[in-house]
Amino acid sequence: MSERLIDIVAVPDHTGVSRWRAEASRGFVAGVASLRPIIPFEHDLLLPATLAMTPGTSELSLYVEPQWRRRGIGSRLLATVRAQTTESRLVADVAVGSPAEAFCLRHRFQHIRPRRHDLLTYRDVHRAWLGELVDAEHPGYRLTHWTGELPNAARVEELLTSPSSPGNAVLTAADTDGDLAAYAVAVAGALSQTRAHQYGPAVLPHHRGQRLDLWVNAALIQRLRQVHPHVNEIETTTAEDDPHLLALREHLGFHPLRRTHLYELAPP
Repeated sequence: MSERLIDIVAVPDHTGVSRWRAEASRGFVAGVASLRPIIPFEHDLLLPATLAMTPGTSELSLYVEPQWRRRGIGSRLLATVRAQTTESRLVADVAVGSPAEAFCLRHRFQHIRPRRHDLLTYRDVHRAWLGELVDAEHPGYRLTHWTGELPNAARVEELLTSPSSPGNAVLTAADTDGDLAAYAVAVAGALSQTRAHQYGPAVLPHHRGQRLDLWVNAALIQRLRQVHPHVNEIETTTAEDDPHLLALREHLGFHPLRRTHLYELAPP
């Protein structure tokens, strides 16, 4: 079948994610693309600070079925995404040496940084040891939690002062006299999705050196399971040039899952 007979159509979605499909006859889907907003916290957890602070940045996911590749379908999906979105910058996280990386390079995406994805499985967590980490004293600091749906624009301080409500996000923070010191966030999917995604921990500069990152991360792991008992795994992402955070992940029981490269596509 000719790729010219394939239509690129938008797919309704009510989760804040924009989706498109490359549809052939008889309902066959040759490829898909989606955009999801970058979690927009003031203190960057996902991207380099200069990019995270740029308004209108979304993460692009694009996939074409192997038998339909090299026919321009991926290019048509990308062109449709760019034509139908108001987002000024797109980022893509792709496996090293994969067809997706070759696609990014061919379409002039700029390489930002290498990243490592790690996975924690709850069955491997020693709950008593985790509880000891959470219960460890940090004089002058206290732990606080927030749950709910993440708004499109969020400051951690504002979330922590707003009431918790049912939602897919869990935020754990450490503060001293109301001054935010450290925090970590996890986002769970639907009940059918047993893997959550963690962002952070982040420690503000004048509170570093007191193991607050380990404290809030351990508390987040514990709290996430309480709020979303269907979650069995936590995936997280770390820049390859951050040995301290990589070591903290390993200490908590995370294991390397895969390595990726982060790319950005700026406006033409």
